[in-house]
Amino acid sequence: MAASGGYNYRDATTQRGSVKVDRPLSVNSNPKSSVKSKPLVPPRRNSTGSVAGGGAGAASKDNTGVPGRVRVAVRLRPRNSDEMVLDADFADIVELQPELKRLKLRRNNWDLDTYEFDEVLTEFASQKRVYEVVAKPVVESVLEGYNGTVMAYGQTGTGKTYTLGRLGEEDTAARGIMVRAMEDILADVSLDSDSLSVSYLQLYMETIHDLLDPANDSISIVEDPKTGDVSLPGASLVEIRDHKSFVELLRLGEAHRFATNTKLNTESSRSHAILMVHVKKSVKGRDSALSSQNVNNSHTVKSLKPPVVRKSKLVVVDLAGSERIDKSGSEGHTLEEAKSINLSLSALGKCINALAENSSHIPVRDSKLTRLLRDSFGGTARTSLVVTIGPSPRHRGETASTIMFGQRAMKVENMLKLKEEFDYKSLSRRLDIQLDKLIAEHERQQKAFEDEIERIATEAQNQMSEVEKNYEDALEKERLKYQKDYMESIKKLEEQLVMNQPKHDFEKVTNGPKDDGSNVTSSKEICKLHVEEIDDLRKLLQRETSLRKAAEEESNNLKSQLTQWKRSEAAANSEISKLRKMLEDEAHQKEKLEVEIAALHSQLLQMSFDADETSRQLDKSGPGKVGGLDSLMTQVRHLQLNDSGNEDKASIAKIFEQVGLQKILSLLEAEDNDVRIHAVKVVANLAAEEANQEKIVEAGGLTSLLMLLKTSEDETIHRVAAGAIANLAMNETNQELIMNQGGISLLSMTAANGEDPQTLRMVAGAIANLCGNDKLQSKLRAEGGIKALLGMVRCGHPDVLAQVARGIANFAKCESRASTQGTKNGKSLLIEDGALSWIVQNANNEASPIRRHIELALCHLAQHETNAKDMISGGALWELVRISRDCSREDIRTLAYRTLTSSPTFQGELRRLRINN
Repeated sequence: MAASGGYNYRDATTQRGSVKVDRPLSVNSNPKSSVKSKPLVPPRRNSTGSVAGGGAGAASKDNTGVPGRVRVAVRLRPRNSDEMVLDADFADIVELQPELKRLKLRRNNWDLDTYEFDEVLTEFASQKRVYEVVAKPVVESVLEGYNGTVMAYGQTGTGKTYTLGRLGEEDTAARGIMVRAMEDILADVSLDSDSLSVSYLQLYMETIHDLLDPANDSISIVEDPKTGDVSLPGASLVEIRDHKSFVELLRLGEAHRFATNTKLNTESSRSHAILMVHVKKSVKGRDSALSSQNVNNSHTVKSLKPPVVRKSKLVVVDLAGSERIDKSGSEGHTLEEAKSINLSLSALGKCINALAENSSHIPVRDSKLTRLLRDSFGGTARTSLVVTIGPSPRHRGETASTIMFGQRAMKVENMLKLKEEFDYKSLSRRLDIQLDKLIAEHERQQKAFEDEIERIATEAQNQMSEVEKNYEDALEKERLKYQKDYMESIKKLEEQLVMNQPKHDFEKVTNGPKDDGSNVTSSKEICKLHVEEIDDLRKLLQRETSLRKAAEEESNNLKSQLTQWKRSEAAANSEISKLRKMLEDEAHQKEKLEVEIAALHSQLLQMSFDADETSRQLDKSGPGKVGGLDSLMTQVRHLQLNDSGNEDKASIAKIFEQVGLQKILSLLEAEDNDVRIHAVKVVANLAAEEANQEKIVEAGGLTSLLMLLKTSEDETIHRVAAGAIANLAMNETNQELIMNQGGISLLSMTAANGEDPQTLRMVAGAIANLCGNDKLQSKLRAEGGIKALLGMVRCGHPDVLAQVARGIANFAKCESRASTQGTKNGKSLLIEDGALSWIVQNANNEASPIRRHIELALCHLAQHETNAKDMISGGALWELVRISRDCSREDIRTLAYRTLTSSPTFQGELRRLRINN
């Protein structure tokens, strides 16, 4: 994060449519005519510093502009306090002619090189003017549906973050481009029909981190194979409803950016910050291309026609400052960060050169930065670039390089395209509402249907019961009737037989044998009557049987109807159950989303409350809280709030000389937590200088720092104190003092309780430095140093893992040296503490610092024959073979090969596996 001089440049408090239309911007369709571009004509320079053909007339002649060309403005930072002292006898290296839009760079005392830009902004230019000439045309294009990019490029400490990211909370006139752009966007969009969302990212060591969600530290880039559009599906996307919430998001993201202390800047940005603002605006009337294409589709149902929206994206890029290692004094991990920054900026410069020269190959895949800016240079976005420079002659090379970068960028032309699409999400929401209404109506109809089914079933059951009862009653009556008739008939026949019998006997006696024929006739008639009577009874019985069968058939029909009704009821109940289950799932999902949204709102409100509370505490802190050290505290607070790099060092040295180290150390025991935080930061800055380390230890500073780790619960104090101890632990004498005072136990305790990756990185760095002392191996292991290192791998952060790997490599190297000298026997302490499995798992890690240390650790462990069997069983042999063949560093590759060939155990295993080494 660039910072310098009197500007106080830093403010550290802190899609889916299937149909699209891309309309290229025509030659005469500049979105806003208020800002004009000059034609792409590279300047010609002569030895006298004049531009060929360079007069006022020429400048006005070229003011017609080229639509789509990258516009470049140059901004000069005023001298800071360091430059006023060191460069007092020298003139500024640049001379500005803003009315001619020219800049002159001094080659020596006599010759000047002259360059032309789209805008030349002096050190007196206001933030409002910078926004209006650099960013406002881009913002207006974004509101019209075009993608836009605003980017700041320059040496560290020249004002990039001040230009782009200044929040302006203390002085509204100091607001940067990010804040002003969002004010214009919010003023233009209607949040009832339009949407506005923001992502805030940083590119650190070729890894994309989410500044709004620090745990999301490995976001991948996805490219559309058809259109080439770049997206980041894993990044947080926060919807913006008002300006205050946007400022809170900027403050939150700024607090998570990586920064470190260098000779050029006390809080130098170690990452590229990228703000993405996604705008979706509804197109009213027939203003869109999609509306005109569908004007003939009158047969389409109006309710199913989706609205047309324009989607655009504003990208604001705060690049990390380019730096030279000899000037910034970077070393260790800071050196690796500087290399990564310079490599990504170099890749961006190569792409700009290739685009400016119309090369057939653009090396966009050399860096994730160029992949992210693919649309900004040579793509479809309207791009404005502001290059920031300083006046100091000591940095002439960096200033000239920055100017030439801007000159080459002016040759790049983009083809602006308007992107429209159908808003199927809005249509989906409308259909969801209709679906909810239909589901409610269906529930009402289903309830009525269930009630009707229940009523019909009840009536059928009642009818069935009544019919069965009536049938049984009728059947019983008929049976009793027929039985009674049958009995009466039998009785009549018997009576008739009894009556006829005497008469027959009398006739037989009277008539004698003569009448045998008549008697026979009479008997036959009687039998005939009996037969007829029986036939009548049979007919009655058959008729009764047929009536019974008809009644049974009617009963069966009613039973089948009842069964059918029951089946229909069961099917309806099943359908109702399915619908109820669907509704329950929808309600559960809705409740889950509401809970998540409430949790996110709660977290955001808590963060806002914590930030406000911290600000109020800082405002309330006044005189009288540190007894007789008020003036010292004022200087310490002033130092911590100051942002310029060299001025901080001068202030630290001044306090150190005027106040004395003992008084500074006394502030570490102050009751006010803010006082202790400021004091420990001052001590940490002093400990970074080797010349001050002995004085700090002699004055009891090491004891005070260890006491802070033991007694304080503040995460910031733990982080800064651990960093100061890590600096002190680089000295061998101090290492023994740290161990004797129980430092490894306190560091292990801090590692076990810490969650912040930066705190764990500092603790791991301190333990890693102690691991490099041959005399402390056994004691360090006994007090839990190795266990603490292995415990910190839970964080998963690449910086923490790099420090853990360095500590393991240092420990393994000391063990290897002790084994060679004959002072150590037995298995490695690392293997006994279970470190081998983690070493093997990370031996081929993607991060080069982690991989390099792990490879060295494996080689050192393998040099001791006692470890060979454990390494073979743990899978380390395969990694050693890989290192001996594929390692990028020749010294490590040679060491691995020599270790394999000199070990009989390894050679025997390789022969058994038939592997040629």
